[in-house]
Amino acid sequence: MKKSRFTHLDSRGAARMVNVAAKPVQTRRAVAEAILRCAPATIRQLRKQALPKGDALAVARIAGIQAAKRASELIPLCHPLPLHHVGVDFEVRADRIVIRSEASTDARTGVEMEALAAASVAALALYDMLKSVDKKMAVERLRLLHKTKH
Repeated sequence: MKKSRFTHLDSRGAARMVNVAAKPVQTRRAVAEAILRCAPATIRQLRKQALPKGDALAVARIAGIQAAKRASELIPLCHPLPLHHVGVDFEVRADRIVIRSEASTDARTGVEMEALAAASVAALALYDMLKSVDKKMAVERLRLLHKTKH
């Protein structure tokens, strides 16, 4: 059986989870970011904690952490990882909220998908919490900022 050039496909083209058993366990960390662009009036309400649904940032933080913990259930072929830390932080600007997430583990494979899941679901939770006051919001630029292993 010839080896596929794609890591998630076998020689017949069928999807498969990559076998990482031979890789060494390493400390791994990933940081991701997403942006929720919204109206300045929405940001003012957020800052005053005057939103109809309550503390949007607290809900979004919990949603992001939960998403990182469930990344392997949400993303096909993603390995479940023992997470040591997941953090979700927000930088509230005049017309947007920058969401940054960090995930870390000691494992045989990277933790990028967990960090990306945290940032994206935190953005979606914010969208849900703010949609009653802002109909023109947009989730933008989900990206991995960096990853490390050692």
